[in-house]
Amino acid sequence: MGRSQSLPRGDDPRFGPDADDTGCPILHVDMDAFFASVEVRQRPELRGRAVVVGGVGPRGVVSSASYEARRYGVRSAMPTARARALCPHAVYLPPDFARYTAASRAVMQIFRDVTPLVEPLSLDEAFLDVAGARRLFGSPATIARRIRERVEAEQRLTCSVGVAPSKFVAKLGSTRAKPDGMLVVPAGRVLDFLHPLPVAALWGVGERSAETLRRLGLTTVGDLAAAPVGLLRRAVGDTAAAHLHELASGRDPRRVTPEQVEKSIGAELTFDVDVVDPGEIRRAVLGLAEKVGARLRRSGQVGRTVSVKVRFTDFRTVTRSRTLDVSTDVAREIFDTVWALYTALDPGEPVRLVGVRVEGLSGVGDTPRQLTLGAPERGWREAEAAADAAAARFGRSVIGPASLLGARDPRRNENPTRP
Repeated sequence: MGRSQSLPRGDDPRFGPDADDTGCPILHVDMDAFFASVEVRQRPELRGRAVVVGGVGPRGVVSSASYEARRYGVRSAMPTARARALCPHAVYLPPDFARYTAASRAVMQIFRDVTPLVEPLSLDEAFLDVAGARRLFGSPATIARRIRERVEAEQRLTCSVGVAPSKFVAKLGSTRAKPDGMLVVPAGRVLDFLHPLPVAALWGVGERSAETLRRLGLTTVGDLAAAPVGLLRRAVGDTAAAHLHELASGRDPRRVTPEQVEKSIGAELTFDVDVVDPGEIRRAVLGLAEKVGARLRRSGQVGRTVSVKVRFTDFRTVTRSRTLDVSTDVAREIFDTVWALYTALDPGEPVRLVGVRVEGLSGVGDTPRQLTLGAPERGWREAEAAADAAAARFGRSVIGPASLLGARDPRRNENPTRP
């Protein structure tokens, strides 16, 4: 959707937590400053302080900021250097995705205790359809309160909830309820809620299209809903015009879809200083392959297509992929494939970013492994599984390829793709 951060917190009593929730079976639950909040939970001495999670190098990007940091203008997706200029006294922490994933699983389980119709959008937000849960747990607003209470009591985290007739309106509701709030949009007041909002609130309206619409005098959602569709088509094209007109009119027929098939798992790394040395790039690729392999095994999946992504100094980006004969979750196999793809590129110029991705995913049990004639009975997969077990107990930093142990390069800024 558009820049939801521009939406003010809702204070209209027509849409308060006690508003009529009849015909409002959709909940959107959004954790508050999730990564930063998980770090504060881990380190209580940070409570009340400005905390920023993200890449800590000169090319790092903010992943999450506590509300204390946001008061100074710090926002997610902002360069960390800009955040430091705005809020130099904040505590800056690198992301720990294993910790966030564990917290996310616990929160999602709370949702699934209420209804099986849970559609995660990311680690920190999900749609719920609670129509079938009313007999057991009460009205949608009652269920939303119950969820918020459980998340705070069991996970020591806060969340904001939008309760509405549709997914789009519920998501807007949770945004306006932030932080640590709840907003109900009654079925009969959807247009009253939508039409005063800026056009940037609509799903699919970015900065460029918002500016195009503003030049036509369409500054609010209500303006857009009243505009002739032909005018919208000329401004943003046929498909976007139909989509935006439907949303602006309060129509969003999408259902909550609980099964989201993950299409790929990957990780990227941005170098703080452009790198030419093949040995340093090789170590980076090996580390990324280790991360991707571990995430595949943790999710019980294997993949058949392996790809490398390389971004150069001038931001030119090249990707290459190879489809394997047999699906894999073995980091060594992923690395060998990626490194062959990279060396075939023979870039010979400074590299800004490298990425590793595995696609064509399926469950481990769905894909039999092919045995190679003469291969040892136990090999890389067993070794990596043993490393997973050790890492779960002692931490990932204590075990791994010898070339990576104790050799973390401070010039690199990790940007792992969310699992």
